[in-house]
Amino acid sequence: MNKLGGVIILLGALAMLGANTIYVVDETQRAVKLRFSEVVESDLKPGWGVKVPMMHQIKYFEGRRQILDASPEEFLTLEKKRLIVDSYIVWQIDNVERYFTATGGLERNAQVLLAPRVNNGLRAKFGKRTVHEVISGEREQLMKELTNELNDLTESELGIHVVDIRVKRVDLPSAASDAVYARMRAEREREAREYRANGRELAEGIQADADRQVRVIAAEAYRDAQKVKGEGDAIAAATYSGAFSADTEFYAFYRSMDAYRNTFRDKGDLILLEPDSDFFRYLKRSDAGKN
Repeated sequence: MNKLGGVIILLGALAMLGANTIYVVDETQRAVKLRFSEVVESDLKPGWGVKVPMMHQIKYFEGRRQILDASPEEFLTLEKKRLIVDSYIVWQIDNVERYFTATGGLERNAQVLLAPRVNNGLRAKFGKRTVHEVISGEREQLMKELTNELNDLTESELGIHVVDIRVKRVDLPSAASDAVYARMRAEREREAREYRANGRELAEGIQADADRQVRVIAAEAYRDAQKVKGEGDAIAAATYSGAFSADTEFYAFYRSMDAYRNTFRDKGDLILLEPDSDFFRYLKRSDAGKN
């Protein structure tokens, strides 16, 4: 029983020794080996390694990209206009030994050291540009220039590589914003009035042109109709003339019949004529024939 207890104690001691002797670095981590708080091996490779208990210590750091969400800062533009700029920084450890020396391995210290450097760079860049330039497409070029310039500083001093700097939003101070918004609103209203006035003028012009075209088309149609009617009347007259010239008596009879039909269209019609009026000539002939 005593032997078994001794074996268990020995195995426990070996396990504890192994746990304190072997270390593992993940692929997403950066690490340094310290000996009595001094760096003896930097940028340890991913995988496992051996250390001396009580003498060596392994410090692990995030090796992936990290984001620093900076507090909004006020900057002046070239025209001395005040802008409130809200930005963020994407950064990553570049030199792990230098990073540990500068920050003590604490991410909070890294952010405290990095933020003012970025703000100073933004302040310098904004001070050389107008409001329009920092808000328009030139802002992209501004950020690239600032990122390159900052890396020369942060890599050598902090062991940090700045991957990107982005501006989330640019605002005017509240008092200035109200004035700008009022001016923009007045400008938009003026443009709207101009558009409406131009629209009415255009509509009136279109309506007047349409009315003119209607009158022209109606006049041309009436002219063409009268022309066709005149040609038709001429053809009809020629046809009648040709047909009736061969028999004038029949022509006179036909015209009299037509006159009778038009005159006695209604039963209540009453006409007073002299007995020997030529109007009833063919009616008299008809009565004489019956007798």
